Amino acid sequence: MTLMEINAGDTAWVLVSAALVMLMTPGLAFFYGGMVRVKSVLNMMMMSAITIAVVTVLWVLVGYSLTFGGDSGHVIGNFSEVGLSGLIAPEAVSGTIPTLAFVAFQLMFAIITPALISGAIADRATFRGWIAFVVGWTLLVYFPVAHSVWFLDDGNGGWIGDKLGAIDFAGGTAVHVNAGAAALALAIVLGKRIGWRKDPMRPHSLPLVVLGAALLWFGWFGFNAGSALSAGTTAAVTFVNTQVATAAAVIGWLIVERIRHGKATTLGMASGAVAGLVAITPACGALTPVGSLILGVVAGGICAFAVSLKYKLGFDDSLDVVGVHLVGGLVGSLAIGFLGTAAAPSAVDGLFYGGGASQLGKQALANVVVALYSFAVAFLLGKVIDKTIGFRLKEDDEVTGVDQVEHAETAYDFLGASGLRGHSPLARPQAAAEVDNETTEASKEGANA
Repeated sequence: MTLMEINAGDTAWVLVSAALVMLMTPGLAFFYGGMVRVKSVLNMMMMSAITIAVVTVLWVLVGYSLTFGGDSGHVIGNFSEVGLSGLIAPEAVSGTIPTLAFVAFQLMFAIITPALISGAIADRATFRGWIAFVVGWTLLVYFPVAHSVWFLDDGNGGWIGDKLGAIDFAGGTAVHVNAGAAALALAIVLGKRIGWRKDPMRPHSLPLVVLGAALLWFGWFGFNAGSALSAGTTAAVTFVNTQVATAAAVIGWLIVERIRHGKATTLGMASGAVAGLVAITPACGALTPVGSLILGVVAGGICAFAVSLKYKLGFDDSLDVVGVHLVGGLVGSLAIGFLGTAAAPSAVDGLFYGGGASQLGKQALANVVVALYSFAVAFLLGKVIDKTIGFRLKEDDEVTGVDQVEHAETAYDFLGASGLRGHSPLARPQAAAEVDNETTEASKEGANA
């Protein structure tokens, strides 16, 4: 290809979409940060933010090459483009955009996928353990899975997308099922939070949750419509389908919530939106707007039920990563086998359009294999990290709060706001000790008087 074949409109759309997807990780930080208790806010946000730094370095050094640099056995790339070798040249073009635009866009997917996992282990993971997990899981799981799903080469590419023919337009399998299965594994490895199901563990800031959900919804248009890699009909279809499914999922979630608990909550609204975004991700190029509406309502309702499974099955998925991302990703992927239509950009008919069960079987096989592989590697990796450098916080440290123990910071300066030292549960130990000493001395003086 030559420089003349680059389309300025397509390039602009992909670069803007990359920026939108980048915004999703800070959005996730707000979303997760608002859902935890006060003593864990900063750590929760840091767990998302550090993936930006770590995964970016990995992506440049080996990640892009292992994901999109040719094919080795239909499961992984090669080392032909290590360090993005040769990709800054004018002739480096992918379709109608510079290859580096594609590199930037896919980098943002690689960043947010491990960040999603962090919500399952809120309040109880060491920061060093989390960083080690992000490095290991991204190398061992995300890169090969993304290659298997998205590296297409006329039958010589990845086994899921190219050989099997399963559809994952923007990441239902490669991102959400992948991350959700790993989240389940880590929740089991690290065990339950101290006081789980006994102490109140309500979100400390619903406004932060809503802000995070809004940023995720906004950025998701880049996630889905940007995956068209061009500014055309496919981008428009996926954009509309994303909006329709998300709105419908909010309604589906709130209906279930109202029936089960008698109230429609702000947290339910935000969670329903994310569930809809997750579900439409793999299917946004395969459905009509009406099909997207149906998927959204169904996914919102199913995920609203699924988040309570952790109580019945006994695993502490702190922020419902399994119930929303694993379950939502599966619902969206399988929906292609039912609601897919050849009239949509992905051009596959599902059962309801006379396509038979073939596509449904492909979708099911792809997701089951990815879920099992991600779960197994995450479980073993989590165990190794915990036994070596330590992954689970010590009991006393967890009670004190991960923000203080891991980062020597607190999210809110209640001391400065009140002017009273040591009267906040977030006060540093030495500050509390000073107040105790002052109180004791004052009591002594009063008694002597």
